[in-house]
Amino acid sequence: MKTNKMKAQKQEYFQITSVCRADLKSAGFDTKNVDDSTMLKLASKMADAYCDHGFWIDLEILADYLKIKKHKKAK
Repeated sequence: MKTNKMKAQKQEYFQITSVCRADLKSAGFDTKNVDDSTMLKLASKMADAYCDHGFWIDLEILADYLKIKKHKKAK
């Protein structure tokens, strides 16, 4: 019988964030005419921006904080 921990280790992707109309409202935007297509475009652009401007830095810092070991570099 597999444990939940073992199943979790085999999962490929883990969601790290989301965006919703309430987020836009909180930032002062009027969402009455914001359709799902626009929300998908916003989410995609935000994902691109995060990957370009912080994801890899945050990954290094937080993985180190959680003591996730790196592969040893070949000499």
